[in-house]
Amino acid sequence: MPRKSRLDLLAERLAAQRGEGAEAESAPEYLMARDRDRRPPGAEGAVEASIYLRGEPGTPPGDPADPAGVRRRLEEEPDAVAWIRMDRPSTGLLMAAAREFGLHELAVEDAIVAHQRPKLDRYGDTRFAVLRAVGPGTGADEVRFSEVHVFTGPRFAITVRHGDAPDLEAVRRRLEADPQLLALGPQAVLYAVADRVIDDYAPAVARLGEAADEVEARVFAGDPDASPRVHRLLREVVLFQRAADPLLGVLRRDLEPDAADEELRHHLRDAADHAEAVAERVDGHRQLLQNVLQVNATLLSLEQNEKMRRLTESDARQADNAKKISAWAAILFAPSLIGSVYGMNFRHMPELGWALGYPMSLLLMLGIGAGLYALFKIRRWM
Repeated sequence: MPRKSRLDLLAERLAAQRGEGAEAESAPEYLMARDRDRRPPGAEGAVEASIYLRGEPGTPPGDPADPAGVRRRLEEEPDAVAWIRMDRPSTGLLMAAAREFGLHELAVEDAIVAHQRPKLDRYGDTRFAVLRAVGPGTGADEVRFSEVHVFTGPRFAITVRHGDAPDLEAVRRRLEADPQLLALGPQAVLYAVADRVIDDYAPAVARLGEAADEVEARVFAGDPDASPRVHRLLREVVLFQRAADPLLGVLRRDLEPDAADEELRHHLRDAADHAEAVAERVDGHRQLLQNVLQVNATLLSLEQNEKMRRLTESDARQADNAKKISAWAAILFAPSLIGSVYGMNFRHMPELGWALGYPMSLLLMLGIGAGLYALFKIRRWM
């Protein structure tokens, strides 16, 4: 029994995780069925391929749609390079491309699973890049990202797109309209895709900036509903930073030293400058939103303190009123107690026959009342 390759083991493991048969998507007859593989761009599992002769513009007619056909054309044309474009490909289709072009199983797994951070990995003479592109139709408060993975080798480039961005058809038209750039080989494809991703960042960053300015004005206007939007915008800006900041390192630290052609280095530096400008603007939005968040927290704290002060003053006034009521009740209680004792009308009460009993009882009532009044006054109950 022949020993299985690492790609075969990877295919079986991924199929087992998804509850599928290991042979379901990797059958050769499926991969060679061009009527099923060549679907409109953007369709689920769509794949297109272009073969380019170095130094010649345009695309020769009759390009194959499957990885095996592309491989055969490259063997027939020693000076040609190929660009295979896949949109949300099936596992079997990507495995077929991996077998034909010797892609590393770890890079293939990353391309299948997706949800990777922007990076550039080297596997011998093959490069694997992950880029995060901004999807179309996002609102000012939301940034929707998609992933595009780019494999580049000495004579091929394979792009695997998970989502609707970037517009690879526009990238293809740009390359075919610039023969000098196209003649730089597969690395030019990676540069063009990265440059398109960076160009798509600009309007998204502008929308975030407008939203940040708007929410800043709302915060200073005292809008109580601004706080959730500040948090939402700050989260989107942080996600944007996670996509844009690593791309700068990919362009400057990883790609530029590998570029054999000086013209390609110029293009990569230009793209890196644009990426740095985007990163600086995004960082500016982040700092602005963090400051707005702090100001909003301060304003909310001041508002809460003011409410607490008013509540405390109200409680204090209620307490003062309760003290006054209690003090007057105590003052009035003593005369009432004396009057009630002498109002019981018992026949044998010593003071009832005393001539000074009445004025003495009045003086006793007034004395106790005055004493209590003075005591409460000293204690500031009145």
